[in-house]
Amino acid sequence: MNINALHAYKKPLLIAVAIAFAMLLTRGSHVLTHVSLPDASLALFLLGGLLLKRWTWFAAFFGLATFIDFGAAALDPLQGFCLTNGYWGLIPSYAALWFGGLWLAKQKNPFSALPFALVSLSATFIAFVVSTQTYYLFSGRFPAEGLIESMQHGWNYLPNWMMVNAAYFGLVLLVVALVRSIKPNQTAKV
Repeated sequence: MNINALHAYKKPLLIAVAIAFAMLLTRGSHVLTHVSLPDASLALFLLGGLLLKRWTWFAAFFGLATFIDFGAAALDPLQGFCLTNGYWGLIPSYAALWFGGLWLAKQKNPFSALPFALVSLSATFIAFVVSTQTYYLFSGRFPAEGLIESMQHGWNYLPNWMMVNAAYFGLVLLVVALVRSIKPNQTAKV
């Protein structure tokens, strides 16, 4: 393997490590850390699609998320309440964010505020609908009422779900703006 090929793997690997670290810090209902940060998984899956693109990374991050969730449940059985057949609705939920990231990656300026906000919040809403409905329909914890009736359950969580993720997406835009504002000759001085 030549040096150019080695550098080609370095950037995606660093991004993947950063995403995995952020997932470890914010997921698992804080069994893994003493830090009380809200789950950043949706923002991380969008960034994964945007920056890493490959579906093998999606599978790796979903595997990590699953490992964290089941590990948290093993350490604290109360954390396993959501680990039902409805849990697997997270696959299409997170895929919605990954697809949003893939779409943004094809744009001339993927971090332009308006398209980034529209895509991230739309994908977050889709993820909410899919994950909420699959949980209520397939968890076995609620009466089998059907789709319309199940839509009444869980919707009180939507405002918090959207606000937390909007904050993470805003943080991403802020970090990108700060990095872009650094002049190249200042970054060369270490």
